Amino acid sequence: MDLVWLEDFLAIAEEGGFSRAAQRRHVTQPALSRRIRSLEEWLGTPLFERSTHTITLTPAGESFRPVAEDVLRRVLVGREEALEMARLKAETITFAATHSLSQTFFPEWIRNSDSARADSAVQLVASNFAGCEKLLLDAQAHFMLAHYHPTLVSRLDMDRFQRVDLATDVLIPISAPAAKPGRGGRSSKKAQPRYALPGASGAPLPYLAYHPGSGVGRLVTSFLAAKDSTAWLAPGFAAPVMLLVDMAREGRGVTWAPMSLVRADLDSGRLLRAGGADWDIPISVSLFRTRARMTRAAENFWNSVRKGRPGGKSIAAAPRTR
Repeated sequence: MDLVWLEDFLAIAEEGGFSRAAQRRHVTQPALSRRIRSLEEWLGTPLFERSTHTITLTPAGESFRPVAEDVLRRVLVGREEALEMARLKAETITFAATHSLSQTFFPEWIRNSDSARADSAVQLVASNFAGCEKLLLDAQAHFMLAHYHPTLVSRLDMDRFQRVDLATDVLIPISAPAAKPGRGGRSSKKAQPRYALPGASGAPLPYLAYHPGSGVGRLVTSFLAAKDSTAWLAPGFAAPVMLLVDMAREGRGVTWAPMSLVRADLDSGRLLRAGGADWDIPISVSLFRTRARMTRAAENFWNSVRKGRPGGKSIAAAPRTR
């Protein structure tokens, strides 16, 4: 059954004849008659009384008319809805961001990028590095926002993907203080970390590690493996970065975290550095994309970000001193 047949049928019913309906439909009368016969054969019953000069609907035709009107209306409404969804999808920019960056970096950054995305909608999916990586590889996201370091092992080879660095940060080892801060912030004596690197072979430090799919975890693992001096660590817990920072605050062990995430804790003395600057890992906040052509909205956003990105901007300012 062809939808054109329904339009022809309704035109004849409304015009009261084949001639006027043929003119309205911009077809010859014989062609219109053939299409109506095809519809009647498909239904198995005549739709028009042809025994008089005036074309009228048969009882079956009267019964079928509201059905034909409803079918066409539903199809046209469905078509408009489908086109609207296609337009929205074409104008929606989807980001996959690691959990920590989705909370600490993305909100302000995307607000500052309003002019770059114009009238496009934004969709954010938060996951660990491996999950974000898969979304980008599977073309389920236009962009991936994650921490990056040259030693990072990733499936996003630069032959197929591009990267632009948006800001710099640094992973630092953190620990709760050995004594609780006194009134007004830091204690009267210079606070010392409860767990201090590098630890000792006979007394390894409790290590709050990352899940295997974490990008930050991969960076820390690569860094420790390449470092000349050994860190004596005893992994006892694996979790996402936000939970690891919470556990470090509780004095459960030592972990590495982005400075931008723990800056306020360092400033208040709630957390301390667990090692000197030689244990720091400089990283960048980077935006990844495929080299394949994307939607116009996504391409416009990428071009705007590349032109206006804050080159070398640091989000890891040192904590204020009291």
